[in-house]
Amino acid sequence: MSTHINAKLGDIAETVLLPGDPMRAKWIAETFFKNPICYNDIRGMYGYTGTYKGKRISVQGTGMGIPSALIYCHELINDYGVKNLIRVGSAGSYQKEVTIRDIVIAMSASSTSGINNSRFINADFAPTANFELFMKAATYAKNNNIPIKAGNILSSDEFYEDDFNNYKKWAEFGVLCVEMETAGLYTIAAKHNVNALAILTISDSLVTGESTSSKERERSFNTMIEIALSTLF
Repeated sequence: MSTHINAKLGDIAETVLLPGDPMRAKWIAETFFKNPICYNDIRGMYGYTGTYKGKRISVQGTGMGIPSALIYCHELINDYGVKNLIRVGSAGSYQKEVTIRDIVIAMSASSTSGINNSRFINADFAPTANFELFMKAATYAKNNNIPIKAGNILSSDEFYEDDFNNYKKWAEFGVLCVEMETAGLYTIAAKHNVNALAILTISDSLVTGESTSSKERERSFNTMIEIALSTLF
């Protein structure tokens, strides 16, 4: 039992899906897992373990933002021996060609967060995905005719920025979309020599102003989770 997760050692699988929303963790477990068991409900941040096609798998809500996500990532890695952490979440598009309901796999994650400033003074660390997990996800998508985008994303500390047009600076450098956790996930995975990947669904576009309905997001999230689960094999 750790500070924020009331599971016992052995309750959590080596591979964990990480949605920000704890209710999405519950939905993933009930929709995709066989015989899911809830191992955590501290602060309403649900975690479940079950099986998928015979493989043991867990899902853990992390909350929004790098500080919240890193609490759960740290404990999953250090207290429960998790080896593969796969973020599954939503993102806002920064590019015209990245449209709503598209799937984006983050090869790397830029950030506005100060999370690495204390580690790398006067230097920049480039948080990147695990190559093996990335290739498994990309190969599954290709073999199943699922279009994906892959590249650099932005992990932002702010959901509501003072200057809405600030996104254009990142867009000019090819950043595909924005979310709030991946740079922290990739950094802590690198520090502890474990594997991490972020698979995202575009829920809205800062370029066009379009957004998805709840029903459309549900269909898109199904595809994202399907790709994430393919990394088990």
